[in-house]
Amino acid sequence: MKKVDQQNAPLRQGSSYPQPYGEPCAARRRRRLGDAAGLTGFGVNLLTLPPGAWSSQRHWHSDEDEFVFVVSGVVTLITEAGEEAMKAGDCAGFKAGDPDGHHLVNRSDAQAVVLEIGTNSKDDRCVYSDIDMVAEPGEHHFRRKSGAPYPKARS
Repeated sequence: MKKVDQQNAPLRQGSSYPQPYGEPCAARRRRRLGDAAGLTGFGVNLLTLPPGAWSSQRHWHSDEDEFVFVVSGVVTLITEAGEEAMKAGDCAGFKAGDPDGHHLVNRSDAQAVVLEIGTNSKDDRCVYSDIDMVAEPGEHHFRRKSGAPYPKARS
């Protein structure tokens, strides 16, 4: 069967960011729909953000495009250009290599659901714009921009 059972797709709650950076993302939930479908070239996640939750720390990717589509609720997209409200039906894209960090924040009093789509690249480096953190290609932990590793966090 090819139909993806969303309720049984791998679920990841919270963040593996080192503290205190994981706290704003602690309540986020991602259903990994692309993984459930066996996809490898790109990822598809159904992101649920309760009130107050962040999608991530503000970041950008060296080698991965990202696209988000708001399924329900209202989120605030934050980039270098400022803040934009996004409601159901709104979408945004982030080109690989563009150093304009982005993230979504749910400042409403209701849950929001966002479809996230992005390429998977083994060569991707993720840079976190507002904090001293990077994720280097092929590593499963975070480093300071100087290269020093952070202690591994529990997700």
